[in-house]
Amino acid sequence: MQRNDITFFQRFQDDILAGRKTITIRDESESHFKAGDILRVGRYEDEGYFCTIVVTGVSTVTLDTLTEKHAMQENMSLAALREVIQEIYPDQTYFYVIEFKRV
Repeated sequence: MQRNDITFFQRFQDDILAGRKTITIRDESESHFKAGDILRVGRYEDEGYFCTIVVTGVSTVTLDTLTEKHAMQENMSLAALREVIQEIYPDQTYFYVIEFKRV
């Protein structure tokens, strides 16, 4: 079985497949992605493959500089986005925004 390049929590799968989620915000451990990378995407919970994406850009952001645009690209409110990021990455403030589109 081929390994996935990146995983997302299952709760985000439908938004990714529908094109409603077009970025992911990750910590330094996943800062190696770059524009043009083509990635196999799987679910975090079971590693099940569900689509392929192409990275269209990478930038940096802090928790304090997250904007409504980031929230829109994540298909959630800004308050919810900050809450999710703090839940996944407690005690961190510097992140990498990976922009992508489904192929």
